[in-house]
Amino acid sequence: MKEFEKKVLRAVLKIPLGEVCTYKDIAKRVGKPSAWRAVGNVLKKNPFPLFIPCHRVIKSNGQLGEYSLGKKLKRDLIKLEKRIKNMLK
Repeated sequence: MKEFEKKVLRAVLKIPLGEVCTYKDIAKRVGKPSAWRAVGNVLKKNPFPLFIPCHRVIKSNGQLGEYSLGKKLKRDLIKLEKRIKNMLK
């Protein structure tokens, strides 16, 4: 695995439960602000999508974007995590 890929996956691991960020945000966090498409390609190949929560990464326009396990599951996971976060407050 390339260093850029590792940085992207590590950045995604830091997204808190119940929150989302954009592909562009992740690109900035790893020091490659214009590499948002590359971030998407890394997440498309995420070997552990339930453990490295790439479902928490969305498009800059607020749309979900793709998810290797399906958009419906991505939407459901985001909703579930928001509920859990609110319950823990």
